[in-house]
Amino acid sequence: MIKDIDLCGIGNGLVDIQVQISGDELESFHLKKGEMILVDSEAQSDILNKLGNRDYNKCSGGSAANTIIAFSKFGGKAAYLTSLGDDDFGRFYSSEFEELGILLLAPFHKKIPTGTCLVLITPDSERTMNTCLSASAVFDNGNIDEEIIARSKWLYIEGYQFSTEASAEAIFYSVELAKKHNTKIAVTFSDVFITSLFHDRLKKVVDQSDLLFCNETEALSFTKKQTIPEAFDTLRTICPNIALTLGAKGSLIYFDNKKFTIESFLVKPVDSTGAGDMFAGGFLYGIIHDNDPEFAAKLGSFAASMVVSYLGARLDSDHRLIYQKVKEGIQN
Repeated sequence: MIKDIDLCGIGNGLVDIQVQISGDELESFHLKKGEMILVDSEAQSDILNKLGNRDYNKCSGGSAANTIIAFSKFGGKAAYLTSLGDDDFGRFYSSEFEELGILLLAPFHKKIPTGTCLVLITPDSERTMNTCLSASAVFDNGNIDEEIIARSKWLYIEGYQFSTEASAEAIFYSVELAKKHNTKIAVTFSDVFITSLFHDRLKKVVDQSDLLFCNETEALSFTKKQTIPEAFDTLRTICPNIALTLGAKGSLIYFDNKKFTIESFLVKPVDSTGAGDMFAGGFLYGIIHDNDPEFAAKLGSFAASMVVSYLGARLDSDHRLIYQKVKEGIQN
C-alpha cells in the first residue's frame, strides 16, 4: 500500500479550557502544581464556578493532537484517531481538524460527552491539568483503522492512552498493525502519572518502538535512575532512538547511533502547555521530511520555545517561516 500519510496519531480527543490563576488560588483547590489528574465533570465545574466570570482560552487538544496539529502546520500530511461526544465540543473539535486538513477518524458518541481538560496556568508559567476523559475513555479496538495505519509512514502514540484498559489494548493492536505494514512507531511518555502507574503497559510498547519522546522527570521515573545520564543510557538500551527534553537546558537526542546535545532558545515563559507536544511535532517533521535528527531537534526546540512564550498549546505564527528560520541557522 502507498504510504501517502506521513504521520498518524492516536490519543485523547479533549477540548482544552485554559485559565490563568494565582498561586494562592491553585493552593486553595488542593492541587499539586504541574500535575495532571483525572477528574469527573463535577470537579471541573466546581473549580470554574469558584473562579467566576473569568476569561479563558478554548481549543481542540489532547497531547498527541497538539503534536499532530503542529506537524500538519509545518506541512506534513497527518491523520488522527480518537473518540468524541455528539455535542458542541465534539463538533468544535472536528471542525478545527477539518480546517487544518487533518484526516480525523473519531466516532461521535450519542450518550457520552466530549472530554475536556481544564488547564490552570499560574504566573510562573506552570500548568496544572484536571482532565475529564468522557468519550476518550471509551476508545477501544473498534477505533483502530488498519488501512490508515498501513498508509502511514509513522504512528505516534500518546502515553495517556495507557490509563484505561480498553485504550491500552487498542494501542497494543495498533502496534501489531504498524509492524505488519512496516509503519514506524513513536511513543511519548506524556506524564509521570503514566510512567509510575502504568509502567508495564507503557514498556510493552516502548520495547517495540522506533522512537521515544520524554522529559527528564518522566525519564527518571520510568528508568528508576537517579541522574539524567543514567536514565538516558538506560533508555538507549530499550529503544533505538531517543528524544529527551530538558526544559530550559535543551534536549538530548540519540538517533541512528549518534548522540546530539541541543541547546534551548531562551524566552520569557508564559505558559508551558504543549511545549513537549510542539517539540515532538517539529522533531517528527524534521525526521520525516529532512531525515536530519540534529535539524529536527533544533526545529522542535525553537518551536517549543515560541509556544511557551504565549498562552495555550498553539502558535499563530506561520510554521513554515519557523522551519525556514531554523533551516537558515537561527542562533539563540
